[in-house]
Amino acid sequence: MIEVDHLTKRYGSVKAIENVTFQVEKGEILGFLGPNGAGKTTTMRILTCFLPATDGTARVAGFDVFDSPMEVKRRIGYMPENPPVYNELTVDNYLDFVARIKGVDPKDRKKRIEEVKNRVSIKEYSNTLIKNLSKGYKQRVGLAQALIHDPQVLILDEPTVGLDPNQIIEVRQLIRSLSGNHTIILSTHILPEVSMTCQRVVIISKGKIAAVDTPENLTRQLQGAERIYLEVKGPEAMVKTRIKEIEGVLRVDSNKLDGDEAYSFSVETELKKDVRSRIAKKVVENGYDLLELRTLSMSLEEVFLQLTTKEEEVRGQ
Repeated sequence: MIEVDHLTKRYGSVKAIENVTFQVEKGEILGFLGPNGAGKTTTMRILTCFLPATDGTARVAGFDVFDSPMEVKRRIGYMPENPPVYNELTVDNYLDFVARIKGVDPKDRKKRIEEVKNRVSIKEYSNTLIKNLSKGYKQRVGLAQALIHDPQVLILDEPTVGLDPNQIIEVRQLIRSLSGNHTIILSTHILPEVSMTCQRVVIISKGKIAAVDTPENLTRQLQGAERIYLEVKGPEAMVKTRIKEIEGVLRVDSNKLDGDEAYSFSVETELKKDVRSRIAKKVVENGYDLLELRTLSMSLEEVFLQLTTKEEEVRGQ
């Protein structure tokens, strides 16, 4: 549905993005993740035909963004970080205006406006001036304008910035409900946004792609070892010694817990070696109380930090 191939944008000698390459499948929600200034918005503006690239190609629904910009725009709904709403209009007047300029058939216009208002839960504010809406509801109006012409692709740039926690949850749920019917790129620097909303993630740092994969696959690739967490009631040193005796265990770290002789242990093991049953057996056989045992994985934040740090190290060499 979206193909980006070696996209580069230069401003004089400065490269805002360089050789950016990724694909988005039909019906997928892709998280475009990076710190502020990483090149996310530049990429979004090129995909939405607001900004020309210096080099590379990009196609949306089979149309080249450079050769067929009007065809691309017909198939894209775009919500920038600051939604393009007009405060002096009511919600209905604004959506009618947007429907007209986006070429919604006059016979379907009223029905379509009602559908998107219901979809983003703003029907009760139909006759309210946009300037009187909260930021959260202005975001919903911005999303409604992106949906009004029923586009194949939605590009959302920082859709929850400035919202309160309840509004963030509501907008995330709304975005998830749109997948399948729409292909979505969600650009953000907020890590939970990606892990809670997106099926795959593109991580961009300093204008270059650092990784493209699911959060789970990125975790497995970067972790380098399996990690197990357990809590045991027993003598710290002896428990560590017994766990280290197990084949495949690489390292054991421990911390004191509240309670009599209760400790937590973080165990690193060789990749693809599941030693959980042997750890449990070893603890119980030695007469210690096993309080908890579970596998650990890297958080998306750890993945992000490791990838962006690697990128900085490469640039510094």
